[in-house]
Amino acid sequence: MSMGQGSAGNVIAALASLLVPGLGQLVQGRFLPALLFFAGAGVLWLVSLGTLGWIMHLWSCLNAALWKPR
Repeated sequence: MSMGQGSAGNVIAALASLLVPGLGQLVQGRFLPALLFFAGAGVLWLVSLGTLGWIMHLWSCLNAALWKPR
């Protein structure tokens, strides 16, 4: 779907990951990173009692936006 940094596919994936961590990686076809970001966000939200989960949202968003296929 995406051809590299700045492509429309990466922008869509980044926006999806901002809403649900890992969703952008799933859109890009990267299943393991999607699972790790989703689980990591859940753990951070639970452990920090809802205060630090946003960090995983932003990290997931940046990871999806800056991903380059090999």
